[in-house]
Amino acid sequence: MASFLEAAKNEGVCIEYSVAIYRTDPRKAFLEVVDIIRKSTSKVIVAFADATDLDVLMEELYAQNVTGLQWVGSEGWITYRYFASPANYAVVQGAVGFAALNAYIPGLQEFLTNSRPSTTPGNQGLVELWETIFHCTLLPERGIYPHDYVTVCSGTETLRDVKTRLTDVSDASLMNNVYKAIYAVAHALSMLFNCKDGHGPFENNTCADRQNIQPWQVPRSICSDSCLPGSRRAFVKGKPICCFDCITCAEGEFSNSTSEAAGFVAFTLVLIVFLLGKISASTLLVYLKICSLYSLNVFILSDAVKCEKCHPEYKSNGERNHCYLKSVEFLSFTELMGIMMVTLSLLGAFSTVGVSLIFFCQKHTPIVRANNSELSFVLLFSLSLCFLCSLTFIGRPSDWSCMLRHTAFGITFVICVSCILGKTTVVLLAFQATVPGNNMMKWFGPTQQRISVLALTLQQVLICLIWLAINPPHPFKNTNYYSDKVILECALGSPLGFWAVLGYIGILATLCFGLAFLARKLPDNFNEARFITFSMLIFCAVWITFIPAYVSSPGKFTVVVEIFAILASSYGMLFCIFLPKCYIILFKPQYNTKKHLMSKGILKAL
Repeated sequence: MASFLEAAKNEGVCIEYSVAIYRTDPRKAFLEVVDIIRKSTSKVIVAFADATDLDVLMEELYAQNVTGLQWVGSEGWITYRYFASPANYAVVQGAVGFAALNAYIPGLQEFLTNSRPSTTPGNQGLVELWETIFHCTLLPERGIYPHDYVTVCSGTETLRDVKTRLTDVSDASLMNNVYKAIYAVAHALSMLFNCKDGHGPFENNTCADRQNIQPWQVPRSICSDSCLPGSRRAFVKGKPICCFDCITCAEGEFSNSTSEAAGFVAFTLVLIVFLLGKISASTLLVYLKICSLYSLNVFILSDAVKCEKCHPEYKSNGERNHCYLKSVEFLSFTELMGIMMVTLSLLGAFSTVGVSLIFFCQKHTPIVRANNSELSFVLLFSLSLCFLCSLTFIGRPSDWSCMLRHTAFGITFVICVSCILGKTTVVLLAFQATVPGNNMMKWFGPTQQRISVLALTLQQVLICLIWLAINPPHPFKNTNYYSDKVILECALGSPLGFWAVLGYIGILATLCFGLAFLARKLPDNFNEARFITFSMLIFCAVWITFIPAYVSSPGKFTVVVEIFAILASSYGMLFCIFLPKCYIILFKPQYNTKKHLMSKGILKAL
């Protein structure tokens, strides 16, 4: 091919493309070649190929109706009669090419027609051919497998009276090349074996020791050394295909496959020459000894044409000759970051339980009863769930944990914000009720407050159910962010569902902040609205900064950011709303009276 390219250049012939194919290439490679041929403007294709290699390409060309091209063929396929199938003919009809000279190989016809199958285990190459031609079985003990032949071969069958591809030597042009190559090897071995000291090719005209032949004594004539595992061949433009450079496989790729076909073919051909009586047994033994010394490396093709890609969950080793599993990354309970998040979560949950116990013990006092104590207890319960739901974000993601972490977080936070919204509304309506003739408070009593919290929460539940029904969150192995490790994370499933849950919380929090901000200066010694304003200010600030941090955080830090946002907003609501009340209950009990709460100037004294 390199010689043709050089000659074409000298003659002013333009070559549009030059590609290589091999029968063991994946179908994708052949489809790429077909695509090149279809899109090209040239109408003449010169194919230097073996028939078995080209046959695979012809099938793809025929399947995609790529015809009407002028093919120029080499002797590897243009004279191969079994290549002319209807499909192949439809593609290459009108092809012209060059054929090697036919030759007569003495003894080959007789050897092939006198061949008989062997039933020796490991040497049954002709058994299937024999049974197919003569419709009998040579191995009755194996049953009727594989051809359902029940007649046992008589032993008198012979290939002399049948015509098969095996015995057809009318076109021995290609076999003649193999014949000459094998004879070259056989004569070299014969000369090596029959060498006499004083006329040898080595130092001081010595010969090799027949009982101890060294590898450096079967001469090597190569353009390039074989590429080692972990590298691939890179063909050099303008040079023959046997001349190449070795390039190390890229990160995430490997090569370690070898092809020993050539070694075994060469050994088989030498064995045939021996059976034909053209070389002696002693020469064959020398050849076998050389093969054992080389471990057939003389004939092994150990050069990878291309590097294979590792599976996305694997990475290549330093030598690039095999792949191994990447490390898996997720926020675990045992690492420092996970321990810190668990500690903060449990601390927040226990603090909420502690506040609940204080409020329960002081449930009859004015500061607890003020502004609907029932909503306060619901708020404390939902806050404890908010702290605990952050635990679902830690550990190896599973189907249940992925679905639970986002839905539990969304629902519990809506309960919290709904309770705060109800308390803020009560504050506003309570001061409006002091205006003569205003009876709005009766329309938002305890029953209506419970209904409002329930109704607002049910809407979030409905959003979560739709999300889980259509496209729920699920475990996902992210192999794109890092090249050396796999991030085990929870895919959102439907991003719209996630942002709908978050957006609904944001709407309620913004509404709550707006109402609390309006009620912050109402004349009351313990105006809860001002504390709610601070808590919602912290809540909104946390979640506004959460969005860019969540999008830009890599790997497990995405989960850490989400947990931090949950804990920070939960602590903000707990401290801003309940810490001042706990302070009065525990340290300023004299102010926990109806008289002091209704009097003026008490707040400044606090």
